[in-house]
Amino acid sequence: MVLPAGGLPVHDADAQVERIVDELADRFRGTFEREAVARFVRESYALLSESATVRTHLPALTARFARERLLDRGRASGLLRVEVPQVLFVCVHNAGRSQMAAALLDHHAFGRVAVRSAGSRPTREIPETVTAALAELGVSLTSAYPKPLTDEVVRAADVVVTMGCGDACPVFPGRRYLDWAVPDPDGQPPAAVRRIRDDMDARVRGLLDELTP
Repeated sequence: MVLPAGGLPVHDADAQVERIVDELADRFRGTFEREAVARFVRESYALLSESATVRTHLPALTARFARERLLDRGRASGLLRVEVPQVLFVCVHNAGRSQMAAALLDHHAFGRVAVRSAGSRPTREIPETVTAALAELGVSLTSAYPKPLTDEVVRAADVVVTMGCGDACPVFPGRRYLDWAVPDPDGQPPAAVRRIRDDMDARVRGLLDELTP
């Protein structure tokens, strides 16, 4: 199988993907067959490679993305035990609003809620103004990265919060859907990004109170 790998030789990319398959197949042994794990890993690599800027990071991001997708598939299908509610934040680029909301909810929840974010058309990177605004509250986006919206992440969510992505998010029965009218921070000056951050923080705190009374 030939995978897009930027500056990496194709055989190196294939070897890295196979190592990820081995690791995740072992982790999910008894839940998913190796063939299913391999399909998720290869698809995740291909999806992330479409918007990756630094392709040397692709293997590590692929491992994280595929792991989250497998967890979500297991959760949605009842193969894995569900212990806390899960919230999915969706915007267009998964670089501003949805990343901000996910980071804030994760920061305040202390593990009481599982958090995901995704974009209908993910961009290449998170704006520095967004990272800086969250850092002022002690919230880090160091490990965050834009990722595409997938079927299983929606199916696994108890609450889906959309922001500016229209009808891109599929609707499944049994989920609670919210649409937040929050401006896009991309391209905004720092003062405007802080106002968006504070609005988002208030919304996230309110949602957390509802989910964890």
